[in-house]
Amino acid sequence: MKFDIALPGTNHLPGRFGWARELPPAGLKRILKVADALGFASVTVSEHYAMPYFEVPRLGAYWQDALSVMAFAAAATEQVRIDATVLVLPYHRPLQLAKALATIDVLSGGRLNVSVGVGHAEQEFEALGVPFRRRGAITDEILTVLHTLWQEDTPEHHGEHFDVSGLAFEPKPVQRPRPPIYVGGNSKPALRRAARHDGWQPNPIGFTLAEIPPLLDYIRAQPEFAGKEDSFDLNWLEHPSDVDLPHSFAGQDLREYRDRLVTAYTSSYPATGVTRTAIGVPPGIASTGEYLDYLHWFAAEVMSAIS
Repeated sequence: MKFDIALPGTNHLPGRFGWARELPPAGLKRILKVADALGFASVTVSEHYAMPYFEVPRLGAYWQDALSVMAFAAAATEQVRIDATVLVLPYHRPLQLAKALATIDVLSGGRLNVSVGVGHAEQEFEALGVPFRRRGAITDEILTVLHTLWQEDTPEHHGEHFDVSGLAFEPKPVQRPRPPIYVGGNSKPALRRAARHDGWQPNPIGFTLAEIPPLLDYIRAQPEFAGKEDSFDLNWLEHPSDVDLPHSFAGQDLREYRDRLVTAYTSSYPATGVTRTAIGVPPGIASTGEYLDYLHWFAAEVMSAIS
């Protein structure tokens, strides 16, 4: 089981990480260095360019630019992988995105994951001039262009939405033939897209761990999945639903909590096919120092018991 950290302070979700709303760059760098030293698998950031007004009560209006945060994280670390949950591919022009991601992979020494989705906020698409109802087809074509630019010496692509020809493209990513690509979403097109790549990230909103197995079976049944049985990652973003998060961390007896986490991460999660997950964080944590203490505790008490 691999454990990821959603970076605090990079968005302001209502009711979450209130202490991180004023987190300075030095504070984020400190968190990154601790995550790096403790052996977490990935650090992640989410992506929105703007938030529809009706979604602000649920998701907040503050969202840092995902690619910028990923570059910052790469510069502050040496071992942990750099990821997003997720990059919304239709928001991007593929040539620019390919360049930005390849550069992050080069400057991180080959530590980039590329987790992608099609998006859901129709108003963002309108502001960007991207047809919302074509977002799936645009996503598929951008993935094709990324593959082409990253893998071919003389890249050429002629598609419905994008044309690339007569252009040299470097640097290529350090990871060959390309960085791993994980696909988010629960629809049949998303599952088929995941089968063509390296992993799947279910959208946990209105979806439970128990619903994963038949969808994972569908992915495994796709012809493009062949040969990935031992390498395909399933990234579940949620804390175990049958393990109550303690409200706070400091001064708590967490032995029962630890034991229940270890049980979930060694039984129900792998039995469902989960290989990666984001750690849950007690909502009452009130400072950077307490958050870092929790990361140390989680690595020592939970991760060590599983590895």
